Amino acid sequence: MSIHPEIDNSSSPLRELDVSLPEHYENDTWRPMFARLREEAPVHYLSDSANGPFWSVTSHALIKEVDANNNVFSSEKGGISIVDLKPVEGQVQGKNFIAMDEPEHSIQRSAVAPSVAPKNLVELEPLIRERAVDILENLPVGETFNWVQEVSIELTARMLTTILDFPYDQRHKLVQWSDLATDVPQVTGKEGTDMQARYDELMNCAGAFYQLWVSKSGQPPSFDLISMLQNNPDTARMNEDMELFLGNMLLLIVGGNDTTRNSISGGVMALNQYPDEYQKLRDNPALIPNMVSEIIRWQTPVIHMRRTALEDYELGGQHIKKGDKVIMWYLSGNRDESVFEDPDRLIIDRPNARSHVAFGFGVHRCMGNRMAELQLRVLWEEIMERFHTVEVVGDITRLPNNFIRGIKEVPVRVHAH
Repeated sequence: MSIHPEIDNSSSPLRELDVSLPEHYENDTWRPMFARLREEAPVHYLSDSANGPFWSVTSHALIKEVDANNNVFSSEKGGISIVDLKPVEGQVQGKNFIAMDEPEHSIQRSAVAPSVAPKNLVELEPLIRERAVDILENLPVGETFNWVQEVSIELTARMLTTILDFPYDQRHKLVQWSDLATDVPQVTGKEGTDMQARYDELMNCAGAFYQLWVSKSGQPPSFDLISMLQNNPDTARMNEDMELFLGNMLLLIVGGNDTTRNSISGGVMALNQYPDEYQKLRDNPALIPNMVSEIIRWQTPVIHMRRTALEDYELGGQHIKKGDKVIMWYLSGNRDESVFEDPDRLIIDRPNARSHVAFGFGVHRCMGNRMAELQLRVLWEEIMERFHTVEVVGDITRLPNNFIRGIKEVPVRVHAH
């Protein structure tokens, strides 16, 4: 069974190389293209694509240079994804703090950051463990099932309800809204998306969180994100600005869902692809914390982030003009041969696994990175307690998506010790 059907589609002329096509990620055929760009043109201009002209930044060092320089490269000007969504008259457009520049970005971010601060994570760990154990104890040993549905989605949905204080019995709505947030044709390559139905459902999301906000108003402060936003003077009236409210709720849902969920799935795939690493893990479970960083590097759940140049800038010998769209391909940065030896391999004791750029770099570095690592660490500790092997027994199904590296199906069987 091949988890990586490599198709070398990197032989087209350099100027026509389009790494934004969603099918590259659905078919898992992106490696040769990025390897070529890193070698021949780490700052590469494509003049024509479904998303208009854009620069691709593909080396680890240059991605960090762009990500760290938020005076030149704006998150606010054109948003954070390659897609230029046109506003629809009469529709609320979500805006959120990840797509803001300083100083507003840090003001908004600092309101919710305490919820994922180390002190709070220590308190959350027993709950994460309890929920992970409950899921794993109820898996059908010896039967084939979809790991994504039964474990990855279930654990992240349960944790999200806790972080957001959302009704537990409605947790699958959070999964649905998270999926909808990135379900636009320019990201997925699918033309059939009913954008009105998508919008209506996202307004249901805004409504549900608005009701939750109202119900919690005046309550004593608690450790969930909603309470923290309400009790910080900078964000206490966020619910009065529907665009900001919807945008930030979706950011927290997608940030807390897609990324962790796809790393949970990616870890099982990677250990099956490299069985010697799985054995290394059995021999030494103390490697789990480092393995978690390596899984996140190997999977890279957020494929890219976008910036817009606020002024002319020289990057890697190329002249970027004011107004140009600049895409940082995190997936490529984490495969940079000059930083990571044998980068396509999962190596669970890789000494510099934590040097990955999967969480971004600089002021916009992912706020929930420690939360994601905690969930993955606890899950793998409990998996190793119970199962000798989580065995992949069928074909992997990936999502066509150039923003989130999504996995839909990983058929597995679990084998007890």
